[in-house]
Amino acid sequence: MAEALLRRDLTRVGVPAVVSSTGTISSGRRASENAVEVMAGLGLDISGHRSRVLDAEELADASLVLTMAREHVREAAVIAPATYPRTFTLKELVRRANERGGPAADETLDDWLARLHQGRTAASHLGASAGDDVADPIGQRPAVYERTAVELAELTARLADLLGRLAPTPPTAPRPQPEETP
Repeated sequence: MAEALLRRDLTRVGVPAVVSSTGTISSGRRASENAVEVMAGLGLDISGHRSRVLDAEELADASLVLTMAREHVREAAVIAPATYPRTFTLKELVRRANERGGPAADETLDDWLARLHQGRTAASHLGASAGDDVADPIGQRPAVYERTAVELAELTARLADLLGRLAPTPPTAPRPQPEETP
């Protein structure tokens, strides 16, 4: 659901991006019937979605890694430690942007993420957090999927608006190396 919503919202603000979804369990699974129905109600077709498992190469290539829960941040950091400074839960990234400010006029994505990453530690991602995790609706009633979709839509719209303010990243700019890894 988050993939479809973020893709829609980035298109709305004119941010060219490749948005893809991976997970930590298995490949080839269809989106749940409830997710497909809820997203169809929002005008988004996710019926063709198939799950894929997260891998180190895809993580390393990503400019930004968004997860739904802290446990996924930890998993990504274990698979590809250098990605930790640009791996956030969706709620965490939006929260940190609200606390620390959106991108400055001349700030690139790498610079903004580095600013938002300051002060984060691996220990801060231990356990679950209602403040940073999007609750997984899998196996729940349709109403739970609807609440999750509303929450995701608010978060992806806010994030897309923030990303739309970023300065373009020079194509030859090297990716900054992390100062700390989990």
